[in-house]
Amino acid sequence: MHALTTRFSMTGCAAALAACAMFTAPPAVAADLLQIYRDAKANDAVYAGARATVEAGRERLPQGRALILPTVNLAGNSTYTDGDVRAGVPNAVLLPRQFTSNTWTVTLNQPLFRMQNWAQYQQAEFQVAQAEAQFGQAGQDLIVRTAQAYFDVLASQDSLAFIVAQKAAIAEQLAQAKRNFEVGTATITDTHDAQARFDLSTSQEIAAQNDLEIKQRVLQQLIGSVPDGLAKLRTNLQLVPPQPAVMETWVETAQKENFTVKVQESALEIASREVERSRAGHYPTLDLVGTMGTASVTGTTNANTATGSDIRSATIGLQLSLPIFAGGATSSRVRETLALQEKARSDLENSRRQSALAARQSFLGVTNGMAQVRALEQAVLSSETALASNKLGYEVGVRINIDVLNAQQQVFSTRRDMSRARYDTIMNGLKLKAAAGNLTEADLEQVNSLLGGG
Repeated sequence: MHALTTRFSMTGCAAALAACAMFTAPPAVAADLLQIYRDAKANDAVYAGARATVEAGRERLPQGRALILPTVNLAGNSTYTDGDVRAGVPNAVLLPRQFTSNTWTVTLNQPLFRMQNWAQYQQAEFQVAQAEAQFGQAGQDLIVRTAQAYFDVLASQDSLAFIVAQKAAIAEQLAQAKRNFEVGTATITDTHDAQARFDLSTSQEIAAQNDLEIKQRVLQQLIGSVPDGLAKLRTNLQLVPPQPAVMETWVETAQKENFTVKVQESALEIASREVERSRAGHYPTLDLVGTMGTASVTGTTNANTATGSDIRSATIGLQLSLPIFAGGATSSRVRETLALQEKARSDLENSRRQSALAARQSFLGVTNGMAQVRALEQAVLSSETALASNKLGYEVGVRINIDVLNAQQQVFSTRRDMSRARYDTIMNGLKLKAAAGNLTEADLEQVNSLLGGG
């Protein structure tokens, strides 16, 4: 069997390996996953938008706090009056009068009892927490999107390389079929079979090139440019199962720590405070109000008479306001917010179920993916041995050309499936941690350590 395999490697796959090397040769500088992620973190428009959103959300707290703090306003006024005054007798002389009035007032208002303002301040705290959770979700999404785009490019490169290698092997088989037909040891059917497979592989190569171009553009959208090359997975990598290796542990963590769950928890608290705000519309309000100001008036009644006044005042007191009837608007608002609170509660329950489902799917994706990778690794060895046997059988006349072509296709299809299974397993590992709410750059560093192939 070793001789058969050696013969196949030196003859049947010589051109295939040469063609494959054209697509798998290491670039001068290959960017790894960690570098691509950092570029995406600096250039991705979606993440930049999320960063701006959380910065805006943090301002809700000082805005809410301002509702329970005092407000101070300064107002000033200056007027000039020019007119004539006639004495109350017939034919009296008009007396000119000019006056200038200057006033300024400082007003202090300190809310003492305003349930609406207090509820809105509490809302602001949860709105900030919600914004932080949304930003945390955006950070995890960036890691997942970057890794997905990275491995999609690698998978597309692998697929193209396998198709090119298969095409080269089919081309050699086609040439051999033509030679055998010319010397009379094979029929024209062998040539037609090989030609049909060659034409099909040409079509598949075009489709694979198009797919690779699309995957590269998706990566470009994240980082703003197309890298010269990407580091590939090591051929001898060992995939690690999730720790802890108990699915329900991951599910419980996801239901508590998932960022989507945290967002909905904050949304429920915000809705509850909105109910309190609506009910506060029935409550009285009490404010401490203080004013201080001056008013000065100067003027003349005729050319020789001047007059004026200067008044200073300061007041402090309590202002009570009691709502009596608002046309039913306040009660309607309460009913509305209660319904919205119930919706928020249902959304929270749905997010917990969704996070639990995502954790289960990803956990199974990792564990079953590892088993699939091991099975495909064995399948590659078996299909290569079968191909070598079919080539030898074709040469001695116990196999026909279509058998060899089918065996070749099986080899390259199995290699492609094994490559895809590796990428999918790694991605499911990242998605599992994202579902549990603990995906960080350190996890990406662990995945990056699996790279290094040319």
